[in-house]
Amino acid sequence: MRSLGTLCWVLWAAATMPLAAAETADWWSFTRPQNDRWQAPESSTNSVWQNEVGGGFRSTAWSVSFDAGATAGILAFGGRTRHDLTLVSLSYGHMLGPVCGRGHWYGGNWEGRIELFSGVEFSPGSTWGVGLTPHLRYDFATGTRWVPFVDVGAGLTATGERAPDLGGTFEFNLQGALGCQWFIRRRVALTLEARYLHVSSAGIYTPNLGLNSVGGLAGLTWFF
Repeated sequence: MRSLGTLCWVLWAAATMPLAAAETADWWSFTRPQNDRWQAPESSTNSVWQNEVGGGFRSTAWSVSFDAGATAGILAFGGRTRHDLTLVSLSYGHMLGPVCGRGHWYGGNWEGRIELFSGVEFSPGSTWGVGLTPHLRYDFATGTRWVPFVDVGAGLTATGERAPDLGGTFEFNLQGALGCQWFIRRRVALTLEARYLHVSSAGIYTPNLGLNSVGGLAGLTWFF
């Protein structure tokens, strides 16, 4: 009888062990920390990446960014006054195609962007300014969550700044930037950039010595 009981127990254990193991695995996968959640698999139809995070964007990817920062005025191109500014920026971006230069250090994506920005001069005065600027950006495909970029833009500006450097409300702006995006999630990045800003009227008004400043902006970018 003891042998028969032992045999029955062994058979019961063998039959129930796979079910218990499956339930344990499900519980563990649900409760364990997701240390690499930003690398979680994503369907190819919904992913903003061609492959892994940082390996280059799909041509259909687009983004919305919000940034804020400050710039310090510099004397350049004939300007007589250092204009220190605070800036806020809202921009929309869309990839212009798939990854180019794949396999090389310069591989990445061209991105078209449109930016609406506003600023207030806090030294030496308190003048306002607002601008709309198309940008061309190149996002490097590093294969990591760090994605550096270079950016240039040229657009329109309205400002209350006047003599000795500017002569009217309607102005143009030229911009150049270097920066990096750090992806804290597959679709969300912290952005830090160094930017140069030039404002002048291209001779429409007099004086036209121009406003020049350099500084930094930080913000968040969401990709879709």
